[in-house]
Amino acid sequence: MSTPVARPAGAVPYAVVVPSIGRPSLDRLLETLVAQADGPDSPGPAEVVVADDRRLPPPGATALVPDPLDLGGAGRALGARVVRTGGRGPAAARNAGWRSTTAPWVVLLDDDVELPAGWARHLAHDLAAATPRTGGVQGRLHVPLPAHRRPTDWERGTAGLERAAWATADMAYRRAALEQVGGFDERFPRAYREDADLALRVREAGWELARGTRTTTHPVRPADDAVSLRVQAGTRDDATFRALHGPRWRERAETGRGRLAWHVATVAAAAVGVGGLLARRPRVAALGALAWAGLTARFLGRRLAPGPRPGDDAFGPELRRMAWTSAAIPFAAVRHRVVGTLAARRGLEPWPPRLAAVLLDRDGTLVHDVPYTGDPAAVRPVDGARAVLDDLRDRGVRLGVVSNQSGVGRGLLTRAQVDAVNARVEELLGPFDTWQVCPHAPDDGCACRKPGPGLVLAAAADLGVEPWRCAVVGDIGADVGAALAAGATPVLVPTPLTRPEEVAAAPVVAADLAGAVRALDGRLPGAATPTDADPTDADPDAADTPDASRTRERAA
Repeated sequence: MSTPVARPAGAVPYAVVVPSIGRPSLDRLLETLVAQADGPDSPGPAEVVVADDRRLPPPGATALVPDPLDLGGAGRALGARVVRTGGRGPAAARNAGWRSTTAPWVVLLDDDVELPAGWARHLAHDLAAATPRTGGVQGRLHVPLPAHRRPTDWERGTAGLERAAWATADMAYRRAALEQVGGFDERFPRAYREDADLALRVREAGWELARGTRTTTHPVRPADDAVSLRVQAGTRDDATFRALHGPRWRERAETGRGRLAWHVATVAAAAVGVGGLLARRPRVAALGALAWAGLTARFLGRRLAPGPRPGDDAFGPELRRMAWTSAAIPFAAVRHRVVGTLAARRGLEPWPPRLAAVLLDRDGTLVHDVPYTGDPAAVRPVDGARAVLDDLRDRGVRLGVVSNQSGVGRGLLTRAQVDAVNARVEELLGPFDTWQVCPHAPDDGCACRKPGPGLVLAAAADLGVEPWRCAVVGDIGADVGAALAAGATPVLVPTPLTRPEEVAAAPVVAADLAGAVRALDGRLPGAATPTDADPTDADPDAADTPDASRTRERAA
């Protein structure tokens, strides 16, 4: 790996995390990040992680696995790493990214922004000016708009980011604040409201958020005619936000008022018109149709008025686009809000929710590691494993095994031998609710092999639980990496074969299986919810050191 951009002595260390689905704009972002290193006042990042959130095929599928993102020369100059997260959305991708870093500050950037000259210098000032109670510092966003005409609806929507509070297109968070609140709530699956939710929870935890001096350029990315219709799915997230934060959520999250009431009125008018037709009441049908037409025309007019004028090159396409989407948006918005409200009524725990499942590595964690063994007689459980697992079963925790078995791919074992060993493990340690095995060799490019997220995601799907409600216990860095990439909670139980750097990088380390359960106990069934610490209880100076900001628990 290339050496990251040099940092001057005394600069506050920070990591850069970028979620991406492989858009070409990522290359430009990395190039502008490299270009920041133009002197001692422009410190480069200590770490750069790109969370590759393109979807992966499920284990065993015949579909090809996308090649890892090529970060090019800029990525190599930065020493950037790629974490594959499997297409679970920007909140999950950002979580996997920041949790795989160690710096005391994490700068979250979108993959479609550009960093102008002087950005790093202003970032250094922003971080140095942060008080011990500062949990985050927002960058200013600049959206370039056409100078020769008025902006389109999509361009104006993007420009709204300039007024958005705590947008993660450029937002720096203190690691201690992220750890205290559990990072992003992954129940927000879109790039919508997840940043406002995080900011609100960070402030409620006692931290302050500040606006910084740095400016980041956010170009308007290309979009098709239906983009304004697709973004109505965000009204589902509005319902989630309201369920979590109450009816005054817009005021608390510093977000503007929506148009849902007008959309409901438009849909209701259309329903009256259709109902009148079905009931053969022409006056009622005409009244409903007239009201629907008037509300739709009003909505169309409001969208067109600030936009391109007749004679502009963009006017014809914009008129066509606005006409049909203005008729469709109210129905889409109301439908999404109803679906979101019904889903939220099932109840939402505060983030992070309690764990429902514990997934365990097999060799070195449940049983003593015998390399490439296909002999059931060689299975020897680690001390105390049966008692720990039975206790979890009694508490209603689902159990699973996630195991790399590359001996099959290397031709050293058959799958039947692996299954025979697994059967012996169950005979000695009791039943498991799911077994997920990767039989591929390291060079096969599969979607399942740890440290990729495939096995953990497959186990969670098989158990019918969300990945964020799973913990993963293993003995090497690949187990920790798989957990982080999948959004699960990792616990490392080292053996003499575990490398020191893997122990140092693990967020939670326990001496044995019983210690691993104790480290998780606050989120397991039958345990009380742990009380969050106030940020002022921490040593202000220690908060700016990587080791002090880690969430490290060592069980006795």
